[in-house]
Amino acid sequence: MRSSTIAKNYAEALLELAKRAKDLRAWGALVQSIADAMEKDRKLRLFLETPRVDAKSKNGVLRKALAGRAPAPFVRFIESVVTHRRQMLIPEIAQEYMDLVDFAENRMHANVTVARDADEKTRKLIADRLSKVFAKAVIPHLNVDERILGGVIVRVGDTVMDGSVRRKLSVLKHKMVNG
Repeated sequence: MRSSTIAKNYAEALLELAKRAKDLRAWGALVQSIADAMEKDRKLRLFLETPRVDAKSKNGVLRKALAGRAPAPFVRFIESVVTHRRQMLIPEIAQEYMDLVDFAENRMHANVTVARDADEKTRKLIADRLSKVFAKAVIPHLNVDERILGGVIVRVGDTVMDGSVRRKLSVLKHKMVNG
C-alpha cells in the first residue's frame, strides 16, 4: 500500500475521533504541531525514525510530551501510529487530515497571484468572488508578481484561471499578428 493511501486512512480515523470530540480544528492544530516539530527538530525526527528505540519507549516519550496538552483519544491515536511503525507519516497524515476537514466544512484553498499587494478589502472581495464561483468557502493565499501587470491568476488544484493583464495583452498581440 502506498504511503499516501496509508496516511489518508489514518487521517480519516483521526477525523472520526475529532468529530466525536466535536473539535476538528483543535485536533488539526495538534497533529500539525507534531508534524511541524518533526520537520523542524532533527533530534525528534531521528528519535522517531530510529529502529533502535522500540515503539513502547517512543510512545512513553510522546505520552509525556502530550500530557495535559492533548485529549486522551488523540494521544492513543498517536500511540497507535507509532505502534504500527507509521510515525514518519505524521506530516502526511496532518496534511490529509487538513484536506478532509476542508472538505467536511465545504472549504477550499486557492493560490491567487496579484500584481500588487492587496489590502484587506481587496482580499475579502477576492475570497467572496471565488466563493461564488466554486460554491464553497474559499481561502485565498495571495502571492505578488508584478510581471502580470494587473488582474489575477487563480490556481485551485489543476484549475488555472488567468485573468492577468499580461495574458490579455498576449492574446491581443497574437490576434493582431495572426489576423
